[in-house]
Amino acid sequence: MQEPTYRVRALATGSTVTVYQAYRPEIGLAAVREGRFPAAWKRDRMTWIKPSFLWMMYRCGWGTKEGQETVLAVEITREGFAWALAHACLSHYEPGLHADQASWKRELKRSPARVQWDPERDLHLRPLPYRSLQLGLSGEAVRRYADEWTVSVTDVTPLARTVHAHVRAGELDAARALLPRESPYPADVSHLHR
Repeated sequence: MQEPTYRVRALATGSTVTVYQAYRPEIGLAAVREGRFPAAWKRDRMTWIKPSFLWMMYRCGWGTKEGQETVLAVEITREGFAWALAHACLSHYEPGLHADQASWKRELKRSPARVQWDPERDLHLRPLPYRSLQLGLSGEAVRRYADEWTVSVTDVTPLARTVHAHVRAGELDAARALLPRESPYPADVSHLHR
């Protein structure tokens, strides 16, 4: 069966969804120690969360990019994730989905969350023909994410390094076996793509 172009895929339980972010160690390790984002973490700017482990690996270079050396798995409530999707706007203007560019800009300005769809990645971080969700949170959504939705914060940098080592060694089955089990997530995102 062919994978749909737009579908949320995530590691989820009955009550949580895991998203990924990468930070410099001072922020990332403090978040792991405290189980929540520390005071130094900026609640007044946009933060992007990604349900796709491999897309996060693409973005942070397996945790090697400067300022992204600590890769976090952040478990958030399903209710919080649903709230963010329900209050999200597509990050770019899409004719046929938006009445016109001006109305899209107004919606974008008042939305506390925005959605961007980027090509999902394979183990070599090459683009796949279907898209992966990125969810940008700002304003009220950032505060809710940090102070209400976050259930746990785990450092998955060692996992990233181990998977990457297997990929570099050509041991793709071993790498694949370690990946988080992301499956289709039941979310209506039809208002967030064309």
